Formats: sequence, structure tokens, C-alpha cells
Amino acid sequence: MTASAAASASPGPDASAIRPIVAGVVTALVGFTSTFAVVLTGLRAVGASDDQAASGLLALCLAIAVGCLFVGARYRMPITIAWSTPGVALLAATGAVDGGWPAVVGGFLVSAVLILLAGFFPPLGALIARIPPSIAQAMLAGVLLPLCVAPFTGVLSDPWGVAPVLVVWLVAARLLPRWAVPLAFAAATVVIVIGIVRSGAQVDPATLVPRVEFVFPTLTFGSVVGIGIPLFVVTMASQNVPGVAVMRSLGYTVPWRPAMIVTGLGSAVAATAGGHAVNLGAISAAIAAGPDSHPDPNRRWLASISVGCSYFVLAALSSAFAALVLLAPAGVIPAVAGVALFAAFGSAIQQAIDDPGERMPAVVTFLVAASGIAIAGVSAAFWALLAGLVVRAVLHVGRRRAV
Repeated sequence: MTASAAASASPGPDASAIRPIVAGVVTALVGFTSTFAVVLTGLRAVGASDDQAASGLLALCLAIAVGCLFVGARYRMPITIAWSTPGVALLAATGAVDGGWPAVVGGFLVSAVLILLAGFFPPLGALIARIPPSIAQAMLAGVLLPLCVAPFTGVLSDPWGVAPVLVVWLVAARLLPRWAVPLAFAAATVVIVIGIVRSGAQVDPATLVPRVEFVFPTLTFGSVVGIGIPLFVVTMASQNVPGVAVMRSLGYTVPWRPAMIVTGLGSAVAATAGGHAVNLGAISAAIAAGPDSHPDPNRRWLASISVGCSYFVLAALSSAFAALVLLAPAGVIPAVAGVALFAAFGSAIQQAIDDPGERMPAVVTFLVAASGIAIAGVSAAFWALLAGLVVRAVLHVGRRRAV
């Protein structure tokens, strides 16, 4: 074969080399646009001002960026970090607590410390793993229920604003499932822009500049028991533990202690600026660590680096996204947040009632969480978990001995 023939037969640069980079960008875009509205909704629900919620979103983006860059480069694995979507849904269902926003931030720090302890003391992580999945998922489903019904109540109060979001989501769910929620957000953006043009509203350029608002945390009984502990439980049970399992299914063994230290420290630093929690990616892990990222599993770690770099860009744009949300008609953003959580709600319900022997405790847990009751300043999520465990203990006590 001549040199010229050999050159013409050469495939040239390996096109697969950029695949993990693209996978990382997709992971970041899908993760951010799918649930950033949920983050802002949850932070505002527990007392954050508009500026404080934007600061929290910025802090979470930066924590994710640094975390992904560190774990990807250090362990050469496509480990991804994400914010706790179930955790922020919990906040949306919790509402204000005694002590206001500083107490809420104190609850965030309690959760971060517990995540760190789960890294240093594996028995704590094992204790969370011992909570029956049916009860943990039933609590999550009850927390998600009010958010998931928002699109349907919103379409009655603002049909012209919410209906396009639902239609685009439904069509995209059929044709482009992975992009269904981002496209629903794109539809919401069009609705918002049209509303701005028609109303002549002005956007203050200063609101588009990212800025951090640090908060001095305080601790109250309600913030520790009503926010800190439930946030830790739902983040561990619905994100960190499944995240490790997803990575294992793809052939990677996540280093537990370093992962918990990175996410615990990231959560603690983000908390001081209003961010609730970061954790191992679960759904996003399948995008960055799956075979579509790169044929060679040893090259997929570059996707984690790409996710980190992408989140630095998203951090710079976070205030602009927060400002866009503020200009939205009343029902539009809750509709986007609701459709973003449909899949999580469906999965939680399925896991909650999958085992007939665990169904009744799960039903009680779900109903208490969905009720939204607060006793002694403690949110329904804690009481739901407690009620489910009590019902399970009563129904199951003595059964092993009787067998």
C-alpha cells in the first residue's frame, strides 16, 4: 500500500474522543434546565428572598462544578455531582420554619454535617440504607404530590400560559424523552418573553449579574428536626445510595468516603450562601457514565470534567435564569417544576407500593407527607417517616418469631 493510499484509508481523528465532552454538556444542560425552577421554588417556599434564592442557585452550581472537576480528575471515573432535587421538593412542601431563613440555612448545615459523618462513619450510611425503601419512597412521593398537581391547577387559572408548557412536554415526552422537560422550559420561556413584550416590563440589568448573599445560620428545633434530618434522609436514600448503585451497574465502584466528603463539604459551603444540598448524581450518572459517553469505560471520566466546566458557565447565567422566573406568570413556573418531577413521583410511588407486605406502612407514610401537617414546628416529612416506621413495627412485630 502506498503512503497516499494509507493516508486516504486512515479514519483520521477519533470522533469518539469528543463524545464524553458532549455527554457532559448534555448532562449539565438537562440537569439544570429540568430542575432549576424546582430549586428556586423550594428555596422561596422556606423563606428565601428572590436575591437569596438566586444566591443559593449560584452556590449550588459552583459546588457541583468544583465537585465534578475534583472527583473526575482524582478518581478517573465519570462521577457526577448534582443538587438534591428530592431535597428541594421537600423544602417546597415544608414552608416557613421558626427562625426564618437563617434557621433554614442552619438546617442545611445540619444535613451537610450528617452527610460528612456518613462518609467518616459508614454505619451511619448503613443506618439510612436500613430504612425500608418503600417508606423512604412513600415519604418522597407525598412530598412531591403538591408540586406534581400544580400543572393541572395552573392550567385552570392560566390556560394560555400553562397549556403550551404541557403540550410541548407531552409531545417531547413521546419524541425526545430526555429533552422533554428542557423543551417544556423553553416553551415557558417563550410564554414569559411574550408576556414581557406585551406588558412592556423592564428588566433591571443589575439582576442579571451573579452575586452571593452569605447568611449567618441559626439552629432551632424545627430547623434541625424539620429540615436538617429529613433533608439528609431524602438526599441519602433518593440520591446518594441510588447514585452508587447506578454507577455499580455501569461497572464503576464509587469510593464512598471521598464521595461523601466531597458532597458533604460542597453542601456545607453552598449552605452558607443559601444552597440546600449537593449529592451524587443518579439519573445524570447514566448519561455521563453510560456507553453512549464513550466506547472505552476508561475514557468516560472526561464527561465528569465536562459537567464541571459546563456548570461554571451555568453559574454565570444563574441570575439571569432566576430573573426570568421572577417575570413569569403565576402558574407557569410551578407547571414546569411539576412536569420536571413527574418521573420522580412515578418512580417513588411504584417503589412505595411494589411490595404488598410493605404497602400499608407506605400508604400511611405517603398520606402523612402529602397532608402537609406541621407539629411543634416540625414539617410533615419527619412525621411521615416516623408514622410509617411505627405502623411497620406494629404490623410486623413478632412475625419472624411466629414463622
